[in-house]
Amino acid sequence: MQLVNHRFQLAARPVGLVQRSDFSYTEAPVADPKDGEVTVKVLYISLDPAMRGWMNDVKSYVPPVAIGEVMRAMAVGRIIASKDPKFQVGDHVTGIFGVQEYATVGTKGLTKVDPKAVPLPVYLSLLGATGMTAYFGLLDVGAAKAGDTVVVSGAGGAVGIAVGQIAKIKGCRTIGIAGGAAKCEYIVKELGFDAAIDYKSEDVKRALKTHAPKGIDVYFDNVGGEILEAALSNLARRARIVICGAISQYNNTTPPKGPTNYLALLVQRARMEGFVVFDYAERYGEAAREMVGWVAEGKLKSREEIVEGIQTFPDTFLKLFKGENTGKLLLKLAD
Repeated sequence: MQLVNHRFQLAARPVGLVQRSDFSYTEAPVADPKDGEVTVKVLYISLDPAMRGWMNDVKSYVPPVAIGEVMRAMAVGRIIASKDPKFQVGDHVTGIFGVQEYATVGTKGLTKVDPKAVPLPVYLSLLGATGMTAYFGLLDVGAAKAGDTVVVSGAGGAVGIAVGQIAKIKGCRTIGIAGGAAKCEYIVKELGFDAAIDYKSEDVKRALKTHAPKGIDVYFDNVGGEILEAALSNLARRARIVICGAISQYNNTTPPKGPTNYLALLVQRARMEGFVVFDYAERYGEAAREMVGWVAEGKLKSREEIVEGIQTFPDTFLKLFKGENTGKLLLKLAD
């Protein structure tokens, strides 16, 4: 009996906030693998803000998802059929499998993972692209070092909580900007941030001057917009601004808002640099080894928020843009 695959395909280019009507929920027979391919039963799907950008028909670091194509997403799953001798039935792997129950894909870009070493969801959070983004963005692009004052926006999100913890491990003073008292309390009391700023109830610009009186050495930006502008107003000399994302701007129906005070970069001899984590793929092993060590020492904590059922995808995805998740947001399809 042939297996049936349930999947979400992109049905329309979103205008503003994503709507359920932008996707079509369909089913089709699971394709058998050809030479060099495997069929994967998808177990967990990573939901990331970058997916919103992939839905736009604009030039970017990867081609946009085509209309009618399965919605692109990172995931972890178990191989159920293989036509590649390097991958066996029963192996667990991560890769770009999309929002679907089964994926028949080429093996280039697949990574074997061990569910006995750490739980599978962690391979999509700390040991996945999320953790790699935090590690290389902070340490390579931001060049954070002991004694620096590091500020991270979106501090309650998957990347933000990792950035803050790594900064503390490296001896930095760490300030997180997050939405709501619960997130702010979590990052300070549970994760060890030195301070938190609640952008929903505080004047961010004023709070940054209070918590970083000597200025910001590294600003790791996940949000953009007004919060980026507030950070630029309080830079230290030779500051580094890391542009990881701009979730506040992704659903705009007008062009993204840039900072009006960018000349602060000139005055403080600072630099602002964007990066894409995939550029560091050859060094993922290096970062993973160091982070596994920190986890073992109890210095680095992972947090995943897991929602069950592929049918919930459109509504669960929107949690990212409503600030409703803390830590890594995942969709669980099967055990």
